[in-house]
Amino acid sequence: QHYFIQSNLSSEMGYKFAIDRGGTFTDVFVEYPDKSQHVYKLLSEDYHYRDAPSEAIRRLISRYEGFEMGYPIETKNIDWIRMGTTVATNALLERKGEPMAFCVSKGFKDLLHIGNQARPSIFDLTCKCPGVLYSNVVEVDERVIPGKENCGIFPENSVGVIVEQQLDKVKLTKNLINLRNKGIKSIAVALMHSYCFSEHELEVEKIALELGFTNISLSHKVMEMIKIVPRGHTACADAYLTPHIQVYLKGFMSNFRDNLKGVSLLFMQSDGGLTRASTFTGSHAILSGPAGGVVGYAQTSPTGIPLVGFDMGGTSTDVSRYAGKYEHVFETTTAGISIQAPQLDINTVAAGGGSCLVFRAGLFVVGPESAGANPGPACYNKGGPLTVTDANLMLGRLRPDHFPCIFGPGEDEPLNEAATREKFVVLTEEINGYLKRDMSVEEVALGFIEVANETMCRPIRALTQAKGHDTSQHYLACFGGAGGQHACSIARSLGMRKVHVHKYSSILSAYGIALADVVHDTQRHCGLKFAEGNWKQINLMMETLREECRMKLGEQGFENVQLTTFLHMRW
Repeated sequence: QHYFIQSNLSSEMGYKFAIDRGGTFTDVFVEYPDKSQHVYKLLSEDYHYRDAPSEAIRRLISRYEGFEMGYPIETKNIDWIRMGTTVATNALLERKGEPMAFCVSKGFKDLLHIGNQARPSIFDLTCKCPGVLYSNVVEVDERVIPGKENCGIFPENSVGVIVEQQLDKVKLTKNLINLRNKGIKSIAVALMHSYCFSEHELEVEKIALELGFTNISLSHKVMEMIKIVPRGHTACADAYLTPHIQVYLKGFMSNFRDNLKGVSLLFMQSDGGLTRASTFTGSHAILSGPAGGVVGYAQTSPTGIPLVGFDMGGTSTDVSRYAGKYEHVFETTTAGISIQAPQLDINTVAAGGGSCLVFRAGLFVVGPESAGANPGPACYNKGGPLTVTDANLMLGRLRPDHFPCIFGPGEDEPLNEAATREKFVVLTEEINGYLKRDMSVEEVALGFIEVANETMCRPIRALTQAKGHDTSQHYLACFGGAGGQHACSIARSLGMRKVHVHKYSSILSAYGIALADVVHDTQRHCGLKFAEGNWKQINLMMETLREECRMKLGEQGFENVQLTTFLHMRW
């Protein structure tokens, strides 16, 4: 049972920043003290500055105040900063999180390596077993089994389990000391049936804290749900990513005076709600950036019409659907890791403005490799490869004279159309030589654009047609830095009649983060049949969760809250 409580922040006089730090660009929406609004975009990675969000804030305050501000940035006039970031997503994809260990019930050390035996590509001759996030495993000597009276297994306590073997604290302490001596400071704990009997996990946490471990992710706290494999994966993802996020947050806050003391710093979660920096964890941060885009188009597009969100950025494209309410999923697989956490139903495909164009074995291939922010596309004049952006430039869909002179090694040059044409000429000669044809440079560029468009249409069909929805009855909500270059072709291919483009479409994810609500979610395992005889107990659990949510948001100063109830039922 999931409870989301939403609450709007009060409006005050001061700077308000909403930031979406993407893989290629960082988008910023700011409301100045005089209530005027401004949008800003800069590269997420550049050797001219340490951190893109901090640099954007510094530049925007300097512009408004009329003088060049240095570091640390003065915060006395900043009301709040809200941010969505791909830090966790990138760390998971690139396996650059915190070294961590996995603590599991004795006899199950290979549990996550074996997984659930799912075979998503049964005809793939080169399929590989997904890797695991942990580097060491500790088997916890304990055993709990569920009671089942009709099987002659009678529970010993009110939670319906039998403690067959108590936790061996001496052996556990010895194993954890060995881990600590290896330099590991983060652990994930997933014990059998801890979703309904958490005492043993809490005892592991107590011992680990005494030994000096800095991050301990307990599976029953991270996600209190049945099924130990996804629960274990989720706990591992949390232990792997949360310390990495905290390092980034510490570095971000160090760019401000007094580490942003007294400033409201909120982060977007995968479920579409905001949370405090202190409670922003890895398992809820996978879709931190894209979630802001869903909130953005949901709150700014025409009501009463089903919408398909089309967010085409520099590295990837995110698609989603909104028909009056946010669509959530509670179990997803990202980079081979199954995560049980409430997330907006967003499909991501590796095709964006920076996706590389390659001719391979007679095929036009777009992505998944990306030119990123540095060196970027060939037209950025930093020695980058040909990308979708270069193809649009060749076709005249981008006007170099409409772009600022921020490219090149010194960031003072316009888009270099000559560099793009030179590389397309070489690629066209290669293609014509292989296919024995006489294609022009423009035809080659258009061919790559058509491949990219079809790649982006597939996840939209999966969200609509595959679920029984008529795609032609939807509007296409187009946003993202590259969305406008492809929206009409996408809509035409899917039979859509209208495309909605907001005035802040190029930074709509950041604007959506500014519009989002503060959310706290919590849940409890129930395990009861949904029948009249159990409704009293179910309602009692609901009220307990409501009180917990009110208390948590009350601690943040919120009084006007809304509650939404989800029953996560299994048939």
